[in-house]
Amino acid sequence: MGTIVTGGKASFFDKEATVAAPGFSRWMVPPAALAVHLCIGQAYAFSVFNAPLSRVIGITAPAPGDWALTTLGWIFSIAIVCLGLSAAFAGKWLERVGPRRTMFTAACCFGGGFLVSALGVAWHQIWLLYLGYGVLGGIGLGLGYVSPVSTLIRWFPDRRGMATGMAIMGFGGGAMIAAPLSVALMAHFRSDSSVGVAQTFVVLGIVYFIAMTIGALAIRVPPTGWRPAGFVPAATENKLITRQNVHIDSALKTPQFYLIWLVLFCNVTAGIGILGQASVMVQESFRGTIDAAAAAGFVGLLSLFNMGGRFVWASASDWLGRKNTYFVFFALGAVLYWLVPQFASAGNVVLFVLAYCIILSMYGGGFATVPAYLADIFGTAFVGGIHGRLLTAWAAAGIAGPVLVNYIRAYQVGQGVAGADAYAMTLHLMAALLVVGFICNLLVRPVDAKHHMTSSDERTVH
Repeated sequence: MGTIVTGGKASFFDKEATVAAPGFSRWMVPPAALAVHLCIGQAYAFSVFNAPLSRVIGITAPAPGDWALTTLGWIFSIAIVCLGLSAAFAGKWLERVGPRRTMFTAACCFGGGFLVSALGVAWHQIWLLYLGYGVLGGIGLGLGYVSPVSTLIRWFPDRRGMATGMAIMGFGGGAMIAAPLSVALMAHFRSDSSVGVAQTFVVLGIVYFIAMTIGALAIRVPPTGWRPAGFVPAATENKLITRQNVHIDSALKTPQFYLIWLVLFCNVTAGIGILGQASVMVQESFRGTIDAAAAAGFVGLLSLFNMGGRFVWASASDWLGRKNTYFVFFALGAVLYWLVPQFASAGNVVLFVLAYCIILSMYGGGFATVPAYLADIFGTAFVGGIHGRLLTAWAAAGIAGPVLVNYIRAYQVGQGVAGADAYAMTLHLMAALLVVGFICNLLVRPVDAKHHMTSSDERTVH
């Protein structure tokens, strides 16, 4: 095992202070990462606050002066934008200071964002919610999402996909905890003069800060040169798994970065647009058969497959290979998107639901597999920062997906097309988008040796 030598005593939050002692079990790291991702996964459940926030003054019904849902919708949008920006621009800092300081900063931002938002509700100042959950919370989301990734990959060079899948699965599953918890807390604090949101924000802010801080305190990085017992590095004939490292700035000069950016963008755009319209889509496709309650169950089922797919597909990529796994995503996804309108027109609910469950599992799997893909192509030295910059594809897809689904459908309906049939063109477009992703993935090749870091560069990193 290698050692790290510093010029003086490292502070508790310095990267050097997180180097694992001999005998430390690497299996302690995934729970630390999961502690953070389960918390920030709350973002997917923020919609449970929209209705109560729209009647903070009226309590039982919206009153003059209450916020409109369109006004409240910007809270989540700002958070997602800040997630992408913070993940992209904090990459170098993340790699320099290490996971503990980054994860603790994420805890402060995410937990503090709830507290600032609570003041916004109490004082009825929407800008405080934009600043709190939107900006501060969004920064916490971005830093918390990417900070454990490079650490997990370095601890599990033999199971990169499985390791990142375990953590990122938490982001998909965090909403399953947050939604009922938030609803229960609001019900507990509700009164004749309060909808209970401000108090709920305070409790969640404190709970999430504590849980994320525990994860930050528990995280450890492996000593320089550490390898798991019996680990044999990838064979040289597998050229897509490099033994070299590419600097974060050099990665942006390679075609591989932009091809993988497009791979993630296509995969996420196809899934996220459908995810936002799942309830309406299934009801319109099977009008008279599927009611609102059944549609809610359908959305819950999709969430389960979204979460489970993150672990299952990322783990499978360890033996399928990352590139081959994305080939499956795009080929199978394109076929399913093309067939879904036919399942709907035939009235086959079972095949319709099964197709979407598989599609959403691959949507989640795409998120969890891409960090390992990046490590294979660019090495592990800056994978956290490179992953952060790649997440701008998520931010772009978060805009493109819903716009494609909503506006194309609106155009179709405006032309007199029935609501159920209006989705067919959109789904076929999604299938075509996945074909583009397939081609981009096909074009991914090993990085040119001119971009590899030298031995002296790597010693500086460590």
